[in-house]
Amino acid sequence: MNPRALLRSACAFALLSVAIATARADVVVVVAANSPIRNLTTAEIADIYLGRLTRLPDGTRPIPIDRPEDSPLREELYEKVARLSPVQVKAHWSRLIFTGRGRPPRAVASDEAVLRILRENPAAIGYIDRRSATEAVRILD
Repeated sequence: MNPRALLRSACAFALLSVAIATARADVVVVVAANSPIRNLTTAEIADIYLGRLTRLPDGTRPIPIDRPEDSPLREELYEKVARLSPVQVKAHWSRLIFTGRGRPPRAVASDEAVLRILRENPAAIGYIDRRSATEAVRILD
């Protein structure tokens, strides 16, 4: 391959990488504005979504709302809070299901569905693209 063609390929690859990174959603964990859940650490969020934390110190039972396995938001959340790949998350839940020690969170397909569930149940916790957040939810940082 000649140097110019190699340079063009490298530039195209760099632009594609930037476009993919830019297209990635900014996932945020949310609860209803009237939720008793005020603050959670990243570790607590991971534990809730992995079925390890089923009751908060104040007695609240958080109800995690997940996304489908093929969802980019799901992949981003688990990488961000638990540092787990989709394959690792699936293996984790497979072990818990097989041993009878847990069931994965309910999965819904859209930000709108998450927001609807949060409105209906103040103990629910979900994640959405930051651009979908409204005054009806509180973003947990």
